[in-house]
Amino acid sequence: MKSYKSLSLLSATIAALVSLSACSEPPTRSQAPTKEAIDSELSQSSETSLAPSEALSALYNNAANTVFSHRQLSASSMGVPSEIIGNEISSQMEDYSPAAEAKLRIDLANIGMQIQNYPSEGLSATDLENKQVMASIVRYFSGDPSFDIGYIDTWMGLSPFVINQINGPIFDAARNLQDGHQINNLKDAQNYLIRLANFDSLLESVNEKYLADAAKGWLPPKDIQIAVVAYLEKYTQADPKSHPLVTTFEEKLNSLENLPLMAKQEMLSTAANEVKMGVYPAYEGLSKTIKNSMELASSEAGIWAQPNGAEYYKDAIKQLGDSDLSADDIHQIGLDEVARINAEMNKILIEQGYENGTVGERMVALSKDPQFLYEDSDEGRAKLLNDLNGLIQEITEKMDPLFKTKPKYEVEVRSFPVESQDSMPGGQYSQPPIDGSKPGIYWINLRDMEAVASFTLKTLTYHEANPGHHWQISLSLAQDSLPFMQRIAPYNAFIEGWALYSEQIAFEMGLYNNDPFGNLGRLQDEMFRAVRLVVDTGLHYKKWPRQQAIDYMMDKTGTPFSSSKAEIERYMVWPGQALGYKLGMLKILELREKAKMALGADFDLAVFHDEILTGGAVPMLVLEAKIDRWIKQSKKAS
Repeated sequence: MKSYKSLSLLSATIAALVSLSACSEPPTRSQAPTKEAIDSELSQSSETSLAPSEALSALYNNAANTVFSHRQLSASSMGVPSEIIGNEISSQMEDYSPAAEAKLRIDLANIGMQIQNYPSEGLSATDLENKQVMASIVRYFSGDPSFDIGYIDTWMGLSPFVINQINGPIFDAARNLQDGHQINNLKDAQNYLIRLANFDSLLESVNEKYLADAAKGWLPPKDIQIAVVAYLEKYTQADPKSHPLVTTFEEKLNSLENLPLMAKQEMLSTAANEVKMGVYPAYEGLSKTIKNSMELASSEAGIWAQPNGAEYYKDAIKQLGDSDLSADDIHQIGLDEVARINAEMNKILIEQGYENGTVGERMVALSKDPQFLYEDSDEGRAKLLNDLNGLIQEITEKMDPLFKTKPKYEVEVRSFPVESQDSMPGGQYSQPPIDGSKPGIYWINLRDMEAVASFTLKTLTYHEANPGHHWQISLSLAQDSLPFMQRIAPYNAFIEGWALYSEQIAFEMGLYNNDPFGNLGRLQDEMFRAVRLVVDTGLHYKKWPRQQAIDYMMDKTGTPFSSSKAEIERYMVWPGQALGYKLGMLKILELREKAKMALGADFDLAVFHDEILTGGAVPMLVLEAKIDRWIKQSKKAS
């Protein structure tokens, strides 16, 4: 019988783990390039396209190998090519121990310095842009060297809490194993069982990292810990035979030809036993660790309450907000945008006969109007998902005049699993593997049917699917001339800014014509992103308590309590991530206006969109330099 590593008293464990934090000396912080430096290098670059040197390409591949040799489940899920990662990872599990995380970050930081210091002379503009982006990507993944807490996430770089209520190994490992481990033959099935047998080891490494961070005073806020314990306890309630780690395995086995029934039954029995004897005790052990540390956790919601948390937030603004603005400036931009959008919403509400109360109060009333609600039943949920597919089809057909290059990947709509929906956002996107063997997934949260009023669904769909996340990410994945890490680059401000810009584009395409309530839903979502600027800086810089942030969001957006609570708790563990949406959108709109003014009648919106999208996600300074270069080239050609 498997047993989870015994839990000693938290204080004793913390004391034993303090030394682990000093295992290596991290490299010094590299300086981010300025726009002037990027412009200068681009102006000196070769006009002809030269092949990047083998040494530079090798550094790019080394960076990809370094990341995914530590994130084997993510590698399987994303379909990382075997020439980058090899085939041996198919049976490997991830290690989040302090030593493993330190090695990953130090190795990445060293590679980043080599890329940054590589000579730029003789490189074409495109190759120089790749070099700049790759140096930035590696810095994004290696995190601020001043902080060795948290873990490296393949989506948002340094994430401050290895255990939280919304992402990280306790969620992603199971999801990637269930959905990302392909089973095309008996060997794949055996590798799945090997991984499942080592699931408890992965969670033990998470436990070890959590305790090591606790030794430095870094613990998730108490409200977050309460939410985590609720999730962990819920996750282990099902009969092991009915657990998704077993049922999805069974579905994949059913697709194998010539698999004897006895062999299938034996493998399913093994999987159920691994869940019962390994996975469940490991999750229960994590729950005990969280409970034991609860009294040490802060009741404060913001990252400022963590050791040197104010400095952490400054770097989060730079990395996830992709901005040099101060927290004060961002807070004010949010307040100004809230006021502007509030006025637009108020005008429409009055025109539709909703005159009494604040905009937020009227939106709450609107969201409860039966004409906008789906039935709270399996049939109602099925109809909602069908309607979302219809919205995707409609906008995709109408996008042709404004988008030249089209993605080859499909998108599928799914509801979040019941066991995790309580802490998940209203919508989310998961990218397809790079080989296209599975579609991109647009997830929607159906925990509270009053939180998904029909007038909100257009905007959510344009954001998560087309022309938002799915369209942009799929185009990035398809750029096989780019270094692999650029094809999957997760720059938050670019990606989320584009998705919010997509909502604006849908409006400009006329998809809200004669639909005032749908337009209210669009403005409510834009208000939501403006509010994020206020509450993120409020929580992490102005020291707002959790409830103040929840109340502000509910008051300004009319979002139900369940959604507002989940959103605010998300921002509590992802400092700076909520900034990328509005800041990124404003930058893209600024660049579009600049191009329109410079090119006049020669401005082509479809070509502008190609310039934004076909180079993959990039830092905003690189994007601005790229658009400036395109404007100059367009002027010469006209």
